[in-house]
Amino acid sequence: MATSPQRAYRAACPNCGAPVEFASAASASAVCSFCRSTLVRDGDALKRIGVSAELFDDHSPLQLGASGTYKGLAFTLVGRLQYGYADGTWNEWHALFDSGRSGWLSEDNGAYVFAFDAAWPADAPPDAQALLRLPVGGTLQVDGRGWTLASVVKAKLIAAEGELPQPPRLDGEFLVADLRNVQDEVGTLDYSDPRQGHWSSGRSVLLADLKLAGLKDGGSEKTLAGRAFECPNCGAALEVKLATTQALTCKQCNTVIDVSKGVGGELAHYRQNNIGEGGLQPLVPLGATAQLMLGTSVAAPWQVVGYLERCDLPAPGDDDEQVFWREYLLYNRELGFAFLVDSEEDGWSWVRPITGTPQAESGGRVSWHGTTYAQGYRYRAKVTWVQGEFYWRVRRDEQAEVTDYKGSGSAAASRLSREQTAGEVVWSAGRTLDAVQMAKAFGVSDLLAQAFKRDAAPLAAGGKATGLRPMTLVLLVVFALVMSILFSCSEDPCDDTRSAFGPNSAEHQQCLRTGSSGSSRIGGSWGGYSSGGGHK
Repeated sequence: MATSPQRAYRAACPNCGAPVEFASAASASAVCSFCRSTLVRDGDALKRIGVSAELFDDHSPLQLGASGTYKGLAFTLVGRLQYGYADGTWNEWHALFDSGRSGWLSEDNGAYVFAFDAAWPADAPPDAQALLRLPVGGTLQVDGRGWTLASVVKAKLIAAEGELPQPPRLDGEFLVADLRNVQDEVGTLDYSDPRQGHWSSGRSVLLADLKLAGLKDGGSEKTLAGRAFECPNCGAALEVKLATTQALTCKQCNTVIDVSKGVGGELAHYRQNNIGEGGLQPLVPLGATAQLMLGTSVAAPWQVVGYLERCDLPAPGDDDEQVFWREYLLYNRELGFAFLVDSEEDGWSWVRPITGTPQAESGGRVSWHGTTYAQGYRYRAKVTWVQGEFYWRVRRDEQAEVTDYKGSGSAAASRLSREQTAGEVVWSAGRTLDAVQMAKAFGVSDLLAQAFKRDAAPLAAGGKATGLRPMTLVLLVVFALVMSILFSCSEDPCDDTRSAFGPNSAEHQQCLRTGSSGSSRIGGSWGGYSSGGGHK
């Protein structure tokens, strides 16, 4: 753990007289914890240059004074910058190492990145206008390395606290670019200073690996005090339960409410209109928890906090039927977020956003962490129904361009997905799941567990398919033919779809419109939904 500084500089705030302490001789600025004056060091005195706004109460588990280790080196969190952009806020915590080096522990959509400042690269886009000429999702060279431009957002520094290496600039918006590469690195181009940009790079980290001490009570759960409010549409009592929630839905009237700017004042919201009396109720109920291995060596508790229904948007002239699928947003306080994806034909799978980007190969293939993936379907996806809480700002009918990838051979159960919106590209990775085992993990009743089964039996998590004896296969084929004949003679060809997905589901309504429950496309986005912005 970090030790006490060998030498600290202390002076009185020139505005209120409160003591202000600097743990590092290299720190140039601080924010008075009493009057929020922004102070800079002027020799042995402090000079007031402005006032910092109050921090948005985002209930981060981190706080000033928390300490830990990174790659064996001890650090203490001594300052914080809080930024705002169109979809919410994010924090960057100034980490001071015992050696005197500064780093940044940045929040990244439920996960974290540890980064370090470096000299401005000569090959970086020289200014904001040059950055805007680059396409999101394209490649560029920065600091002698190849990167993918993952996102570009217009941000503003809205508040600061504690000890900082440079005076904070609270005077307007600026562009921030988020870069990712095949080495799983994260890079940031910050154009807040028009005279000279700021460059930093780092890697994703887990809070558990940092061995943090001095976190806020309650871990990363949000305290509910001051976070309860009334639905702006029907007046029902609502509570925000997650520290990263940007939007949630009212359980009574299904209105989607944007809380990215806090719960006080007038809240942006919209009512959902779905066919029938509402969307299909989740097979896995909101709040359910299961021990699952989602990219980890040991099982961890994952809780269902959100639910979406999505569909693809066939291109003009495309004869393929529209495909619908469901996604469950899962949360773990140490690991962040993941998605369970329920697709009618491809079965169940899980995915989690990845830090870096895969390596492009010939023939539309990509490789990631030693596995090669073949490109599957490309399509435009749209959210049609949501329930629960979400770490991104849910917008009405927002769309994303999706490309799905599948592994082959021994990695046939592996999945990759690329989702692109107007300002961001997100890659996600995961595997198919055994539906029966997943139903047991969530404690679903035997009767409801039958609804988990899909036409395409997904591979087990270990990647081995269950073999069938030849006679069993023959019986299954005969049974399928008989059922096909009976189905063709039925007065309602959508009985199976209604039984599997519910009378108000998008699948059943599509079947009623077309007279067929079949689908010629696999469907199902393995990438989850776009988060609407990286950590910067």
